[in-house]
Amino acid sequence: MRFTFKKEEKLKSGKLIKQLFEEGKSLSKFPLRLVYLEVDHASSYPIQATFSAPKRKFKKAVDRNRIKRLMREAYRKNKYLLYDNIQKKHIIMFTFIDEKEHNFVEIEEKMIFLLHKLIEKTKN
Repeated sequence: MRFTFKKEEKLKSGKLIKQLFEEGKSLSKFPLRLVYLEVDHASSYPIQATFSAPKRKFKKAVDRNRIKRLMREAYRKNKYLLYDNIQKKHIIMFTFIDEKEHNFVEIEEKMIFLLHKLIEKTKN
């Protein structure tokens, strides 16, 4: 498996994001929150993901972009966990819920925890 995060893997559909917030289930491990939903989407990839950092907590776009970049990198390096264990199509969103920045190691650690938790939830 190649460790890339291609355009087709990114969740950009407004309709799907709205559906994710209305019907999705969530998991949390401070400072990350994961919202997921099993839904049939057009992408050839089984998982479509998106990332967000709230403007209310991070006023500067530079800070929001850095946090999203760290989350994307942590996901990119560890998405094989999902791809190896989930067969059905899902859409997921990671949201940063703390008011201060964290380093990459912390974010990656929490991301891995959330991915394992998602695998558990989808198998049941």
